[in-house]
Amino acid sequence: MSDARHVLDADELATLRPYGTEERVAAGTVLFSAGDETYDFIVVLDGQAAIAEHGQQQRTVGSFGPGEFLGELDLLTGKRAALGAAMETDGRILRVPVARIRVVMAQEPGLSEMILRTFLARRANLMALGAGLTLIGSRADAPTRRLLETLSRNQLAASWLELDADPEAAAALRMLEIPEADLPVLLVPGSAILRNPTMVDLRDALGLADGPDGDDRCDLLVVGGGPGGLAAAVYGASEGLATILVEDTALGGQAGTSSRIENYLGFPAGLSGAELATRGVLQAEKFGARIRAGTQAVELGEIDDLHAVALDDGRRVLARAVIVATGARYRRLGLDGMEQLEGVGVYYAATGMEARACAGGPVVVVGGGNSAGQAALFLARACTQVEIVIRRAELAETMSRYLIDAIEREPRIVVVGGTEVTRLVAGPGLEAVDLTETASGAVRTAPVCGLFVFIGVAPNTRWLDGQLAQDGRGFILTGEDIPSADRHPLVPAPLAAETSRPGIFCVGDARSGSVKRVATAIGEGAAAVRLAFERFAATGGPES
Repeated sequence: MSDARHVLDADELATLRPYGTEERVAAGTVLFSAGDETYDFIVVLDGQAAIAEHGQQQRTVGSFGPGEFLGELDLLTGKRAALGAAMETDGRILRVPVARIRVVMAQEPGLSEMILRTFLARRANLMALGAGLTLIGSRADAPTRRLLETLSRNQLAASWLELDADPEAAAALRMLEIPEADLPVLLVPGSAILRNPTMVDLRDALGLADGPDGDDRCDLLVVGGGPGGLAAAVYGASEGLATILVEDTALGGQAGTSSRIENYLGFPAGLSGAELATRGVLQAEKFGARIRAGTQAVELGEIDDLHAVALDDGRRVLARAVIVATGARYRRLGLDGMEQLEGVGVYYAATGMEARACAGGPVVVVGGGNSAGQAALFLARACTQVEIVIRRAELAETMSRYLIDAIEREPRIVVVGGTEVTRLVAGPGLEAVDLTETASGAVRTAPVCGLFVFIGVAPNTRWLDGQLAQDGRGFILTGEDIPSADRHPLVPAPLAAETSRPGIFCVGDARSGSVKRVATAIGEGAAAVRLAFERFAATGGPES
């Protein structure tokens, strides 16, 4: 990807120089190492530097010469360095501390845009190379499949040594003296070997731990890091509220897995879900929001007139206001053997990792919404054929016109209407699916290397344990939709996005009656912050 290489011109270098210091460096000087919790933004002024992966076998990922800079997204998002860098020759560098590069990202729009685009392109390249993390496990093992999905959803560059098919997996286990009973194993550069890790283990190994144990207090707690949650964090922090955002799976939510969002205002060429999520995270942190990735809300309570949310890492957050933005998840098809193939043939997102797994073969995409259309177009770049399978006769009722037009122009995509997936054919992995016409009952077996499911959604609201009024499908009721019997006796008229508990709001896909669009979720997140100020004004709290 050409965007991954950028030589700073004279004006860009002049803008950047005041933020850093120049150093003379000798050949062999280590600029940063894999596993470093913090590391600097490095510009090569003279000489040559190399980025290398230090895994089972060391390999050079790239070399950089005068005017080029080192680093990728982990530098901006606070994760530990996945790769190391050292000078190949004597030379000079400009070293910009990470705190100063964050100032650049906030105050120098031209440089900020260029650096972000370059880092995003590098992340895509690293994912294609499988550089960074190494996962060893079996496709028949549920924890391995869970980790594969987590890595994919979080856009983490990783390689997978499959125990059932890759001789290197068994060799690596022997060398590391790890028994198969400890699988899956995740090798994190510069960190300890993780055996059957939890999300908390992964978060800690990547350097995303956030402060000491115990209760934490804030003005605004946002639960969920999709577009609505990120927007709430940005607007809350920018308005002076002490803001914490927690997200259990992946920042960006379902939108974060979209390969291209083309109908979002202000981006005529479109942008990827990963780019939208990264921009949102950087913007929220710029205003002082604290983001806890890989942390799940497990219980809602109340302490000292504050809302109390318990987290799966044993901590608890006390907040004057809470915005629930936990979104929804795609429903499963409910076919025999499907759970065993999830993450290794059956997928609920279409990112670079899934595209690589299915490259050169046919796939089936189930669903007729925008997410299904975006996935199909993305997969068509790597797969020989993409069949979109829908129950309806055509896509017009459920998909945006711009996507339908793009699908009709793509020769590798075929839309199969009036049809359902009724059976999975599995060998070592997914080998085929049965497609049944609903009108005639005719069955066709289609060879596939991947099945992508985008059908309906179920709300991620189980952690609330029914404490907030919900509709018949589990989505959270807000405002005037809340039945009188469920309203708080002291607040008979809840605000527009307010739930049945005053001071708790709901935005995005978890809200009953929501419009499943990125722009709508972002607008709701921003509006909910304004409503929180109104609730504060009525009950006492931070002033707008």
